[in-house]
This record gives sequence, structure tokens and C-alpha cells, in this order.
Amino acid sequence: MSFHSLGLAPALLDAIAAIGYTTPTAIQAAAIPAALKGGDVLGAAHTGSGKTAAFALPMLNALLAREGTRRGLHGLVLVPTRELATQVGESIRELVQQLPSTIKVSIVIGGVSINPQMMALRGGTDIIVATPGRLLDLVRNNAVQLSGTATLVLDEADKLLDMGFADEIAELLALLPAKRQNLFFSATFPPAVKALAASLLKEPMRVEVTHEAAHEPDITQRAFEVDATRRTALLRHLIREHKWRQVLVFVGSKYASEHVADKLRNGSVVAEAFHGDFSQGARNEVMADFRSGKLHVLVATDVAARGIDILQLPVVVNYDLPRSPADYTHRIGRTGRAGASGTAISFVTPDMEQHFRLIENRQGKRVAREQVAGFEPTPLAAGAAAPVGDANGGIKGKRKSKKDKLREAAAAKE
Repeated sequence: MSFHSLGLAPALLDAIAAIGYTTPTAIQAAAIPAALKGGDVLGAAHTGSGKTAAFALPMLNALLAREGTRRGLHGLVLVPTRELATQVGESIRELVQQLPSTIKVSIVIGGVSINPQMMALRGGTDIIVATPGRLLDLVRNNAVQLSGTATLVLDEADKLLDMGFADEIAELLALLPAKRQNLFFSATFPPAVKALAASLLKEPMRVEVTHEAAHEPDITQRAFEVDATRRTALLRHLIREHKWRQVLVFVGSKYASEHVADKLRNGSVVAEAFHGDFSQGARNEVMADFRSGKLHVLVATDVAARGIDILQLPVVVNYDLPRSPADYTHRIGRTGRAGASGTAISFVTPDMEQHFRLIENRQGKRVAREQVAGFEPTPLAAGAAAPVGDANGGIKGKRKSKKDKLREAAAAKE
């Protein structure tokens, strides 16, 4: 299949060729014809599958068809993170630069001054790529009107809800026209995402490509058994042994991000923390250093790492195991992108073995346990019960309640 068979305008086909797109991905081949018909689309696809072009090309096609009659905002794309907003917005701008028509694409994100964004929106815009909170700020400051929006895109809807944007999304939906096209994309569909899709979409065309074997990423999964106190030393050992020059390390908290990065630096590894407390300027600087190779190891929390898209990232390390199997899938999906191969490594401490088995069960794949000489774990004492959590957040659904903690404290005093 080629892009010429999808029904796109000649100007868009020229733009696609100019930037080097050759063959549509599975999500593009399925979603673009459906979206061009004007109806709602429900797409299931992971990050890195080509979703941006899958919704951007139909939006741009509609804008070209309305040349000379465009009035107000045409397309609104809501994403969960600043990094993803920048990535998606720049990808759409790259397409627009190859078109004969002038189409304005605006990126609005938090963490930076709102004034330049308000100035940039003067005179209107055709497409906005936004994080929900900052977009609401702009609406409240009368910097943008959403009442004429023709197409709404929710990208990574599961992460939008995971990050607590449900109220903001509801408020924004109330400002949009009832008659519009909705393009809804998500990697996973827990109950909250299904409910949002059901309330938002009208007889959607369903596009499912996440389990298409031909498009599964080439990711080698490895699991190293190690004591919690020896993980940083093992990480340093692996980095040096394999001469890794670019590693994304996932940890469970902001404190762990700073702590592990500091210990790596003390061991002469060029590393930096990356978490939600960073200003947008600091985030941009760290990401630029990581992409350029100046920074070898990025130690990130899940929230900070969402939206990171680095082509040919060779290695991802789960220093702390994620709380849910879905998060595990998102994490390891940072590598093995765009046809490249990658390696995903997990550190499995004795007390987290049971949790890693749950992750294996959910993904339907076993990962052989490995040990490195000098870093062998200390077995749990016979009959000892493995803890249900750890210092970095525990296993999803297994946190002790306040009442449980009070009961344990009372029992300890007896």
C-alpha cells in the first residue's frame, strides 16, 4: 500500500514525499481513509506507531479543501505532556512547511510564560496542539475560542486520564461545538478510557493495530536478579561493560531520580535526573543534551518521561519496576522504535519477584532471569512473606490504607 491509495490531496502527497515518508504504517493505512470520510475514529495503537500522521494528514487535507473559506480554529489536538505536545506540533509543522497554503500551527504548553503564547494566538490559528491545563488558561484569558473547532483529537487518551486531566477534558469538551469530528487514540483501554470514548464518539470507525505481529517492535527483554542496594552498582557495571552511550532509566520517584543520577555521576557516568519538578526550560535543555549524546544516562520518573520520543534509543532500564503492567508496556516501548531494535532491562529484587511475574502474565511472555557475578541477590529467608510494595510507590492496588497502618502501629505497641 502507498500513500497515493489513501485518498489524500495531491499537495499533501507532495509534502509527504518531500519529507521522506514512503509507506504508511498500519495505523496510518487504517485510520487515514476512515478519518477522510469525516466520521469519528477510535484507534488503538502504541506510541511510535505513526499516530501523528494518522490524524494530522486528514486534518490538513480538510484544511486544504476549505482554502479561502477557513475561519477560526479548525483542529485541536490534546496530549498529556509538554514533550509530546512539542513533538506532535513540530511534526505537523514539518508537513505544513511543504504545502503551498499558509497553515498556522500553535503549540501551547505549561511550564513556560503564558504571554508569548497569547501573543502568538493573536490573529487566530488553524491547529492547536495543547496540554489541557494551559489551553484552559488561554481560554480563560480570552486568547482562543474553541466554539468553531471542526476536529478534536485526543492522543494517548489513557495517559491523559492517568495524569488526572479528566476534569480539564470535561471542561474543554463543554466549550466545543456539538457537531465536530472526533479522533480518539489510546494504547490501552481501561474502564475510564472506554467510558470517555463511549461518551465522546458517535458510531466510530474502529481501528485496531496494536496486536499486529508484523508491526511489533523488536525489543529484547532481560531481567536481572539483584538486591535493591546493589542496583546502582549493577547499572554502572552494565553501562561500562556494554559501552552504552544512551540509556533511559526509569525510577519510581523524584527523590530516586536525583539520588540515582547523583550516584552515577559519582561513578564517572554522565547522567542527569528528569522529573516533574523541572521547569520547561530545564526539561528542554536536558532533552537536547540526551538527544545529542552529550548526556549518556537519563534517570526519569514515569510522568516526566511520557512523551519522550528518541529514535533508535538502544536501551531502557527499569531500575524500579512500574506499578502496573500497562506502564511496563509504555516504558519498554521507548526503545525498538521506527524499525530499530532495542533492549529493555528490568532489575528484579527478591521482594519484587511476584510483581514481575504479574507483569509477565499480563504481557503473555516470560523473561529469563539472569544474574551477574558479584551482584547475586540475597535470597529471602525461608517462609518470609514478600512485601507488597516498596519505598517508591508499591504495587498498584496494594498500598496499605491509613487504617491498616494504624492497626499495625497499635499491634506493635502491644
